[in-house]
Amino acid sequence: MPTLASDGPSSPWREPEHDDLADLARTFFTKEVLPHSERLLAQGHPDREHYRRAGELGLLGLSVPEEYGGGGGGFTHEAVMLHEQAYTGESSLGLAVHSGIVTGYLATYGSEEQKRRWLPGLCSGDLVGAIAMTEPDGGSDLQAMRTRAVRDGDDYLVTGAKTFITNGGLADLIIVAVKTDPEQRAAGVSLLVCEVSGDPAGFRRGRLLSKIGLHANDTAELFFDEFRMPADNLLGGAEGLGFIQLMQQLPQERLVIGVGAVAAMERAIELTVAYTKERAAFGKPLMGHQNTRMVLAECATRARVSRVFLDDCIVRHTRGELDVATAAMAKYWLTDGQCEVIDRCLQLFGGYGYTTEYPIARMYADARVQKIYGGTNEIMKELIARAL
Repeated sequence: MPTLASDGPSSPWREPEHDDLADLARTFFTKEVLPHSERLLAQGHPDREHYRRAGELGLLGLSVPEEYGGGGGGFTHEAVMLHEQAYTGESSLGLAVHSGIVTGYLATYGSEEQKRRWLPGLCSGDLVGAIAMTEPDGGSDLQAMRTRAVRDGDDYLVTGAKTFITNGGLADLIIVAVKTDPEQRAAGVSLLVCEVSGDPAGFRRGRLLSKIGLHANDTAELFFDEFRMPADNLLGGAEGLGFIQLMQQLPQERLVIGVGAVAAMERAIELTVAYTKERAAFGKPLMGHQNTRMVLAECATRARVSRVFLDDCIVRHTRGELDVATAAMAKYWLTDGQCEVIDRCLQLFGGYGYTTEYPIARMYADARVQKIYGGTNEIMKELIARAL
């Protein structure tokens, strides 16, 4: 299994401790989760026990300070863990959301009491986290959301619906984007941390959505009907900060998506190289045909350039220098590349590539959503254009 930098030059930010973490994560995914993949695909959601086991191994909350139960590392540690998950082909656990996003919001904007209340459970895997932004009537236009939170004494009453929520089926803790001032657009958005273990009154999970890919990951609809929650669960200490918080955190979310995209490209190429060396056509291995070699050469080049760009973005992010436009470039270009590379690799498998007994087929189906969530690639281009 290659390192995060594939078989090329080492990533400039990578240290020996990252290699040790990669070994641990790879072992966990390949030996403890993947053997259950067929069952997880059939049930349509991961096992909660796998979250707890990941917590026991120290794979959750890698960038959360140790005093809150985390690993005390940084984004590079999250990137290594998420790369290994994507590279091994494990797609049931929503760790990019749980650990790469939710813990980041709490660690950055949570009060001391909120951090001590929620972060240890997320890092141990006793709590599963989700973030709910998208609504049935609107996708990337977050300012137009309709979910409302009305102050009622020491509580908020939340009413509205969210959809396409990763981890929505199992989540105990959901960061929900709401309008606390419906007359305002961006200035009316706030983030509330909803505790939903046991499905309390006023909260209901809808169906687990049937998707063309990521079949083992729970993606759900969520409904709030005057769901009562403490006003102290407001993230950031004041109303109207939610849109700013979202905009500050979305570059990291898009970088997380880019990590998975590059890992998938590299895995697709390795699988295809192995297959074309073994599979024969017209009297010689597929790798012996010029078209096969040209396609793989082009895919390998795309993956290598993508890796270098991703590494540069990771370095910028660790310095606090990753701007919105560059993060948008990474999300759009890397996920476009993921879909292109996997599609071209699948073609080299021929008919076998269309059967789910070969991993390339599931990779093909799983990849498509990468160009949609985290802000569609069309929105990414708009963000880039605004910066020109």
